[in-house]
Amino acid sequence: MNDDAFQARLESYRERVNNALEGWLPAAELNPQRLHQAMRYSVLGDGKRVRPALVYATADALGIPHSRVDGIAAAVEIIHAYSLIHDDLPAMDDDDLRRGRPTCHRQFDEATAILAGDALQALAFHILAHDPAMIDDPARRLGMIGKLALHSGSRGMAGGQAIDLESVGRELTLAELETMHIHKTGALIRTCIQMAALSADDIDELRLQALDRYAKKIGLSFQVQDDILDVIGDTDTLGKPQGSDAGLDKPTFPSIIGLEESREKARLLHQQALEALQDFGPDADTLRDISHWFVHRSH
Repeated sequence: MNDDAFQARLESYRERVNNALEGWLPAAELNPQRLHQAMRYSVLGDGKRVRPALVYATADALGIPHSRVDGIAAAVEIIHAYSLIHDDLPAMDDDDLRRGRPTCHRQFDEATAILAGDALQALAFHILAHDPAMIDDPARRLGMIGKLALHSGSRGMAGGQAIDLESVGRELTLAELETMHIHKTGALIRTCIQMAALSADDIDELRLQALDRYAKKIGLSFQVQDDILDVIGDTDTLGKPQGSDAGLDKPTFPSIIGLEESREKARLLHQQALEALQDFGPDADTLRDISHWFVHRSH
């Protein structure tokens, strides 16, 4: 797929999930208004919608109608938004900018930001339990809820953030750094693909395993590129302060293995992601393009 066609595909995914998010988020005028305004502010900002794109691209690879995965795409984006609100808090990364504008606690206040994150997490599971367009097999739905709960909790995203906070000022080995990011970033990325695959009418175990191998590789490559951009990017392009990781004395791939080796690692992970999809046909091309995008993006 050429770049214009790929960007058009991503835009169609963004438009679709934005419509779903608009439908599930409480109206700004609904009481408590300030809380609902903070939720909408954090979710409906100008994000890349990476995780929903993975949901829809997996659906395309498996011949699943988009309408069946709209709720999944909305749920994972809402979980991501909640995690960013909490990550940005003064008690954690203490960031002032997110997606090119003030973070939730700066735009509103710290207490409202905490509550907005809490409410968004609950909303994500409400969607998975109640979206009428999703697959109606109760066992599949329960499986999706279980995966999202596991991979956003202490053995996934939240656990990765805890390791991240504990690692500030410490020297980590490469294996320790990878473990942190496999939990903090990679777990939710894997969940996007796993939940979309559970929406298929029929899928064999070998294809599930191949998709999971792909997800593991791109989950790590995404973070490697994030670390690279923290070194070489600029604040206006990134939408958050450039050099924020270095300023907080956080271990990163460039700080451990150097910038050039980090770039080579990202390229290798991309190649391994493509190899995982070797038995999939052209319907998986968007997944292939997403892997390429992850290691060549500028923000």
